[in-house]
Amino acid sequence: MAKNTFTRRDFLKAAAAAPVAGALAGRLRGAGRSPTVSRVVLVRDERALRGFKRPDPEIVSTMLDQALKALLETADAAEAWARIIRPGDVVGIKTNVMHYLPTTSEVEEVIKRKVLATGIPEKDIGIDDRGVRNHPVFKRATALINVRPARTHHWSGIGGCIKNYITFTPDKPRWHPDACADLAQIWKEFDLIGKTRLNILLMLNPQFHSVGPHSYSDKYVWDYRGILVSRDPVAADAVGLRIIQAKRKRHFGRDVPLATSAKHIRLAETRHGLGAADPARIELLKLGWQANLLI
Repeated sequence: MAKNTFTRRDFLKAAAAAPVAGALAGRLRGAGRSPTVSRVVLVRDERALRGFKRPDPEIVSTMLDQALKALLETADAAEAWARIIRPGDVVGIKTNVMHYLPTTSEVEEVIKRKVLATGIPEKDIGIDDRGVRNHPVFKRATALINVRPARTHHWSGIGGCIKNYITFTPDKPRWHPDACADLAQIWKEFDLIGKTRLNILLMLNPQFHSVGPHSYSDKYVWDYRGILVSRDPVAADAVGLRIIQAKRKRHFGRDVPLATSAKHIRLAETRHGLGAADPARIELLKLGWQANLLI
C-alpha cells in the first residue's frame, strides 16, 4: 500500500484555505498521522522603532507584509492579507491597552489599513481590548486579529496571544488560579478559535522581568524590534517565551525562573489542544535583522 504523506506545503495550503482554520491552522490532523508543525514567523528590523516604545508605522507595515507572505507562502502581500480576511467579514482587532506597554495606536492603525485594503468597509472593523464584550463590531465579528505586546505577567508568567483573550470573559479572576493554567479554555468557551485568523505577538520592545501585580519598569523593557506572526497562538507564545527567557539569562547572567510559571502555554497544547508549544512541532522562520536574535 502506498504511504499516505502530507507535506509541509500541503499543510500550509490547507491552513490558508480552511474556513475555520483560525488559530488552530497549525493543528490540522489526518487519520493515523501525527500532528503537523505550526509555522511562526519572526521578523525584525533595526528601524522598527522611532524612539523608546514608539513604533515606526511604515516599517511595521512592511514587517507585517513580509511576515504574512512567509507565513502563507505568497509572493504578494495583498494576496496574503486576502487569505486572512475574506469578503463579507466583520473584523475585530483585539489589542491590549496596558498603560505602560500597549499595542499602540501606530500598530493598530497599520493593521486597520491592511484590513481596509482587503475591501472591508470601516463600519465593519472594530479595535478594542477591555470593551470587546459590549463592542458592536465584536458582537457580530466573523474574524479576529489578535495583537498585543509580549511581557512578563504576575498571574500567568507572561502575557501573550493566549492570555490576550481574557477580556472576552466576564469573570477574569476565574482564570487566575494555578498560574492561569487553563487560559486556553477561554478560546473554546467563547467561540474564538474559528474566528481568529491571525495572531501577532509584538516583540518590538518586550518586558522581560516583573515582580508583583501590574509591575512595570522601563529598565526591564528592551528594544528587540521584532514581531512574531502565526495562525497558532500557542506556537507564537512559546517562541516569545523562549526569547524572553534568553533575554533574562543574558541580563541576569544566569537562568532566573519567572516569578510565576508560564505553564499555561504548555498546557494549552497538552491539556487543551489549542496549538503547538513543543519546539519540535514549531517551524520558526527568521526574517530581517539578525543581531542579538536570542533564538
